[in-house]
Amino acid sequence: MTSSPTRVSIAGGSGYTGGELLRLLHSHPNTEIAQVSSRKLKGQPIHRSHPNLRGYVDTIYCTPDEIEPCDVLFLCMPHGKAAGEIERWRSVAPLIIDLSADFRLHDPAVYKEWYNEEHPSPEALSTAVYGLPEISRDRLSGASLISGVGCNATAMQLALLPLARAGLIKRCIADLKVGSSEAGAEANAGSHHPVRARTARTYSASGHRHLAEVSQSLGPIDLDATVTAIDMVRGVLCTAHIEPTERLESKDLWKLYRGAYNSEPFVRIVADRSGPNRFPDPRIVVGSNNADVGFSIDERSGRIISLCAIDNLVKGAAGSAIQAMNCALGFEETSGLTFPGLHPA
Repeated sequence: MTSSPTRVSIAGGSGYTGGELLRLLHSHPNTEIAQVSSRKLKGQPIHRSHPNLRGYVDTIYCTPDEIEPCDVLFLCMPHGKAAGEIERWRSVAPLIIDLSADFRLHDPAVYKEWYNEEHPSPEALSTAVYGLPEISRDRLSGASLISGVGCNATAMQLALLPLARAGLIKRCIADLKVGSSEAGAEANAGSHHPVRARTARTYSASGHRHLAEVSQSLGPIDLDATVTAIDMVRGVLCTAHIEPTERLESKDLWKLYRGAYNSEPFVRIVADRSGPNRFPDPRIVVGSNNADVGFSIDERSGRIISLCAIDNLVKGAAGSAIQAMNCALGFEETSGLTFPGLHPA
């Protein structure tokens, strides 16, 4: 006798992360897609916004108000929407996974510092578990509210985690190169194709909000970041330049990174001596939940260069959310997430 599938609904499913959630959940062995909402597309089929799902997901868009009780509810709504209505959503499902930034920071004062506004539901912040299993796996089991992750924050955290845990970071500057899908499905002055294509445009030279997530997870390390939009649709490449607290050799880094990631199902160490793919490349992980991490040492200065490549829509959003759901509900952690990615893509 088999158990009933877990009924999963998505509020705000017409955007990029909603589409990736649907793609991944469709092949998940333990879930059944119940309802998907979109105010703009009410009554229209899913393939109106996600044509790749034609013939795979036959659900018709409802409105958010029409979502009925289910087992898991994913929230894919604009900033501030989930936080303002969290008590209402708690009555819909025993497990809420919010992919916005609303519940990523646990301290209301820190939230106000980075978002320049009071949090609408500060009491809920302390109940949310950060949804990056590599950081929070032991706290996800039985969680009722899980926050999504920032894609840039995910790449930075996975690049720096082994060194941060060992207390070896004296100073770090992270350079992030990101694809256009990071701006979301709605075009704006910065993401409009004629402006966005064939360019490398720095849009956050310092003070990016995802730094708050990294500090919360890894501790108060001396960290700055610059984010540059490049001519790429999907992906994030973090190249972190680290001044270590002591001089390390290559064998030390291999020990640290293997110790941190050998048991992680989605983190792959990429640090080859030769060939065209010696270091992480976002193109290699497109469509997958994999995070490729690599490193090198500048023998002259002792500077460490640590890199991480992810698909911003999967490991940086929908994939980590499903991985966190798997941990929370006791499913196999890799369920629905074993797609190896596209290459070349």
